Amino acid sequence: MFYNNYFGGMHLLWWVVWLILLFWIFALPYRVPFQRYKKESPLDILQRRFASGEITNEEYQEKKKILENDSGKKN
Repeated sequence: MFYNNYFGGMHLLWWVVWLILLFWIFALPYRVPFQRYKKESPLDILQRRFASGEITNEEYQEKKKILENDSGKKN
């Protein structure tokens, strides 16, 4: 009698819930709560910039020396 709309009603609602959940997990660019991320140190950032070619070797050596001297004073 009323089985013509089997995929309607609550069954359709569950498909929508699953699609929204999958979209939230795989498509949204937000970080997952309670997940730990490693913070980059200034030296890591400097090495990444040197590797990508943003700074020259002279700039890299000069800034590396400054960072190493600053870290030595704090310890």
